[in-house]
Amino acid sequence: QVHLVESGGGLVQSGGSLRLSCVASGFIIGSYTMSWYRQFGGWERELVASINTDGSRTTYADSVKGRFTISRDNAENAVYLQMNSLKPDDTAVYLCKGVFSPDFGIWGLGTRVTVSS
Repeated sequence: QVHLVESGGGLVQSGGSLRLSCVASGFIIGSYTMSWYRQFGGWERELVASINTDGSRTTYADSVKGRFTISRDNAENAVYLQMNSLKPDDTAVYLCKGVFSPDFGIWGLGTRVTVSS
């Protein structure tokens, strides 16, 4: 079975940091672009950051540029999101996605991040 499992969320004060992890099983992430999304409420998800297969290219939402860093360790079959200078507006459920094609991907269940003011 194919799975993505996120971890590392929690409660942090404004200005603090968290490092999220996403570990894959059942497939090799090295063949795929990996992304982090966040969901504030309801069903709409915002793309936070993406990283290409070898980690040479990354993209970020304007709202997190300069504060968040996406990285990957293909040997560990994992992708990470380092989040610094966190703000209350960053409070959300953060989800990892394996992008298999433009129209298809696999999602994890998410990890909740809460930033207190």
